[in-house]
Amino acid sequence: MSKSFLFGIIGITTFAYGAYLPIKAELAQYLIQSAWNVSNSTGYQVKPWNWMDSHPVMRLSSTKHDQDLIVLSGDTGNVLAFGPGYNVETNYPGHNGTTLISGHRDTHFSFLQEISIGDEFKLDSILDNNDYIYEVSNIKIIDSDQQDISTSNNQSELKLVTCYPFNALIAGGSLRYVVTAALVLD
Repeated sequence: MSKSFLFGIIGITTFAYGAYLPIKAELAQYLIQSAWNVSNSTGYQVKPWNWMDSHPVMRLSSTKHDQDLIVLSGDTGNVLAFGPGYNVETNYPGHNGTTLISGHRDTHFSFLQEISIGDEFKLDSILDNNDYIYEVSNIKIIDSDQQDISTSNNQSELKLVTCYPFNALIAGGSLRYVVTAALVLD
């Protein structure tokens, strides 16, 4: 077997694998959107694919930042690989308390670095089929090794959380970027 043939096989294999990942990501987003549509129209929890350990629960949008994201139930690494995740131990939108949604800083939540006080988010909930409008009231960076993300049980608020800094070369630090928004309209 010649070296050029071997390098050709390696090149084709590398290209195929490189093309596979973006195609897989696009297919996943299509399936998540489809599951959202079915869940939203029927009220039933529909998984995007059988072996996924999550399902769509909300839609988070921002007109100003041109964002329209399907939020999945749970905030484990497996869930966050496909979209923002709702922390199921926090309150559901429209109820007194904090609704906490996490996302990766370099994909779905990269836009948070452009957020300003006063920006608005719309959160569409499958549970009660309502839309909720939240206005950003606070942005801070915390060290998760030193303090927990504060949650409320009596004020309706949305917290969007991602790792910080946004352009870090190495992932996994303890800093978190926390955007807090107060419920203004439901």
